[in-house]
Amino acid sequence: MKTNFTQQQRYYKAQKRVKDIKGFYIHLTIYCIVIPIIIFVNLTYEPHFHWFWFSTLGWGSGLFIHWLTVFGFKLLGLGNNWEEKKIKEFMEEKNQ
Repeated sequence: MKTNFTQQQRYYKAQKRVKDIKGFYIHLTIYCIVIPIIIFVNLTYEPHFHWFWFSTLGWGSGLFIHWLTVFGFKLLGLGNNWEEKKIKEFMEEKNQ
């Protein structure tokens, strides 16, 4: 029973991870499509004031934070290991 639960838990985590990665790439794709359009509109209709930087940097910082939550913490060694350890600890307490 315990192995079945851990397999289900692993499947759920893998499914959530794939969903997070897919969400990030959708976010990145939309950013790469919309920002050039914003730059074109700005430079075409108001070339003296470059307001496109505000949206580029603001949205880019949001995209960077999204990247950190999906990939960055794993690369930096700051993953969710503490959550997994606590879950295992509580499961072992419950079994005893």
